[in-house]
Amino acid sequence: MSSESLAPAAPRPVAPSQQALVALFVFCAAAALCVLGYLSLAAQGRWLGGATAKRWNAAELAVQRGTARAGKDGLTVLAPDETNTVVISLDTAFRSTDYPVIAWRVAGVPDGVQAALLWYSDYKASRMFTRTLAIEAGQIAPADLARDPNWVGTIRGLALVLRGPLARPVLVRGVTAKTMTPREILGDRVREWLAFEAWNGTSINSVTGGADVQELPLPALLAAIVLLASLIYAALSRWVPGRVGPFRPQVVGYVFVAAWLLLDTRWQWNLVRQAAASYDRYAGKSWQERHYAAEDGELFAFIDRVREQLPPASEQGPRVFVVASVIYFRDRAAYHLYPYNVYFDPWQDTMPPVPALRPGDYLVVYRRVGVQYEPADHRLRWDGGEPIAADLLFADAGAALFRIR
Repeated sequence: MSSESLAPAAPRPVAPSQQALVALFVFCAAAALCVLGYLSLAAQGRWLGGATAKRWNAAELAVQRGTARAGKDGLTVLAPDETNTVVISLDTAFRSTDYPVIAWRVAGVPDGVQAALLWYSDYKASRMFTRTLAIEAGQIAPADLARDPNWVGTIRGLALVLRGPLARPVLVRGVTAKTMTPREILGDRVREWLAFEAWNGTSINSVTGGADVQELPLPALLAAIVLLASLIYAALSRWVPGRVGPFRPQVVGYVFVAAWLLLDTRWQWNLVRQAAASYDRYAGKSWQERHYAAEDGELFAFIDRVREQLPPASEQGPRVFVVASVIYFRDRAAYHLYPYNVYFDPWQDTMPPVPALRPGDYLVVYRRVGVQYEPADHRLRWDGGEPIAADLLFADAGAALFRIR
């Protein structure tokens, strides 16, 4: 018997179509392993059966402190009470053990505002318990109460507390009591990935890919799947080359392309929805009506009134100073006022120095606290500083135009 007959047979080459099938197989296997691994770490409820999530919308909420207005999108909190506090409550009746997580659906929480969850139960009906809530990107993060010693018995009431000045309205859409079962968690993640991401001030630079705040971003999951799939393929090509053939870099490339196509498909779907939303908002309207319909429509309407009070723009024309607590409002107000000689601080919430102002200058104030005007004496001051002579040309809700004397 020759030595050649004892040598192991070389693995047969795999056709490109078969390489694609191998890539699809390892991709699906890695995806299943990653999802199951994530659910095993995140789930707290039963894998089969169990309770379903409880959801309450804004119409079921009661405002105990502060000022709010009900609308089609939810409950818009306009202002806190005299102690800078907002309290929104809800009557409930559910077992604490079945619902370990409470998630308030809130958007637009300004910086500097603190949030807390209040509740009481039949275990100690005379006591009110509290838990500080984290705020991420203007939204309130879900509160995991499973290990809280006071989260026991039947929960009879929930409340959301906001403390601090509200530089802008806060939208409260409702609250959800979560069971944290694998099915519920997976459904939440899918809804986050497929959530409509409307254009905003940073869309020209990046697209997050779904909801603003996500427990598990889709790009991170797909990166883990690609890495695990590559390791699985490398192991299979080493130990069972007869099934998958020798290691080929092209298979890893196919896996990467599959992940990229999933991300691109989600982006294209978001783009289709954005095109439909833009058509509904702007189609058939004049340039001015389009500005009114835009995200800064309220600011544009105010600047429109400001321009009516200003003399014609010229190189030697009046100087116009723009102040606002939020940088976005300062930038947009200055943009809408061009070609006037506009001055504003693009970095910080500052006021122009009093000695730098001269008669004939204009001061545009938009949602900026600390500005006071005495109409009887025609005196304007801000942040407790020295007053300056000025005329109030007109005032709107949280906004005004002054001319320096």
